Amino acid sequence: MNLETFIHNLHFDIDKIRPLDWEVDWDDAPLAYKLYRGLPVFPLSPEPPLTIEEREAPVKPDLREIGHFLWFVFGLTQFCQSAYSMDSTEEKVGLMQLSRRFVPSGGALYPNELYVYLKIVELPTGVYHYDVAHHRMVLIREGNFDSYLTQALGHRCEVSACFGTVFVSTMFWKNFFKYNNFAYRLQGLDAGVLIGQLLEVAKRFGFATGVYFQFLDRAVNHLLGLSEQEESVYAVIPLSMEPEVTWFATGNARDETVSATELSRKLTAVQHHHYVRSQRVLEYPMLIKMNEASLLESTRSFRRLEGEKIVNCEGQTVTLPHVNRISYELVSVCRKRYSPGMDFILGKISQRQLSTLLQGAMASFSYRNDLDGAQKNPEPRVSLYGCLYGVEGVPDGAYHYDSTAHALRERRLGDYRLWLQQGMPIQDINIFQIPLCLHVIGYRHHLKTALGYRGYRIQQMEAGMLVQRLLLASSSLGMGGHPLLGFDVRLCDEIYKIVPQGKTSLIQIAIGPYHPPPRLEGSLHG
Repeated sequence: MNLETFIHNLHFDIDKIRPLDWEVDWDDAPLAYKLYRGLPVFPLSPEPPLTIEEREAPVKPDLREIGHFLWFVFGLTQFCQSAYSMDSTEEKVGLMQLSRRFVPSGGALYPNELYVYLKIVELPTGVYHYDVAHHRMVLIREGNFDSYLTQALGHRCEVSACFGTVFVSTMFWKNFFKYNNFAYRLQGLDAGVLIGQLLEVAKRFGFATGVYFQFLDRAVNHLLGLSEQEESVYAVIPLSMEPEVTWFATGNARDETVSATELSRKLTAVQHHHYVRSQRVLEYPMLIKMNEASLLESTRSFRRLEGEKIVNCEGQTVTLPHVNRISYELVSVCRKRYSPGMDFILGKISQRQLSTLLQGAMASFSYRNDLDGAQKNPEPRVSLYGCLYGVEGVPDGAYHYDSTAHALRERRLGDYRLWLQQGMPIQDINIFQIPLCLHVIGYRHHLKTALGYRGYRIQQMEAGMLVQRLLLASSSLGMGGHPLLGFDVRLCDEIYKIVPQGKTSLIQIAIGPYHPPPRLEGSLHG
């Protein structure tokens, strides 16, 4: 299967990318976290604060602060046990036990890992892996790598002015074992959700951030000692306490061409043993092929994108009421976040609630990144559409949310819940109990024209980032949010009439009131 066909089938013909007889070997499932063996470890504080408030003045981070930051971003936060029916008679009941984090993940498999290049007093300067299972730092490679990273980022970042740099990687097997090739789409979305959480937590800690989607992959993977046959970095996010740091530099230094092959020669290779639990790891050639096609060998390949003109659709407009930008205590909202599944209960949504939800998600989506560079107020590459039912003062129908005008642009009027329900291959959610069924929309070419196959995974990451903003906003309003990839993309594109605009539906998020099910649940802190 060629890559164009593979990407098309990921969205429109999922059954063509995974065997019909695919069976998940749960007894040989990998761990949801990577465990290194035989390396120096540095424990982190086991007592993160119960709340985090945005700081007026940044505080120079120490090891305790770094531990708190990483725990809020990706640490184990909750252990839960739920009952589920094992047959249609509901006479046999099984128990499902899961360890949760503040971010959602497809199947709670968490295919991503966090690595951090740190320069703080209490630790040797070097590259570390965040050991989620033990809440500690594992030293991967000791040394100062400011110059190396600066070159890997194409001289576009003042790495020496940053106290740390976070690397978000993906381990292919961690969710391929369940989802087969469909894991490739999930991996980008999961990485985006994680990045979205990291940026929100960084704001509260007073850390300045910039997201680099473009870097010399093999040089960065070489620095971390990763085998590209099983894991690869998807995003690099430097952290700084200096507000005037240069994030996306232009000029003579950037004109210097650097290749991943040449840069990698400047560091000796490192190989470390790690444990994943699976005794039999199957091959995943299409994931490797997609990853290899997405790698950047030279800084000459780095691009900036000009925002594509957003065309406002014809149709009636519903102007939403003005609301103050949403404000919430992040930790409590993360603790309350819940994916209701069949636990949604239909309830009325006010215009003010809808206005707060949509504005809060899109306003917080603005972030520094190397695709936009220094552009002021660039057009977002993903947007929100939704099928609304029973919203006060809004006729039932399908709408596009125009974030610039803070208004709903009518696409079609009517109740589309039956359409959406019929478009779900697995009936694990009752759309008739959901007032807001939102969709993140992006371009059908998946940014491939400008960024090649790397554009596809970047688009998925940006969709995931917006999903996390939506989930946090819905939780702050006391509602549940349930992301879904099991939906009929063609059907949704038809509802919104977006094919002529070159757009498509990337992910579906059901939002509304819910009734919590009976389950045993325990926080791993506080």
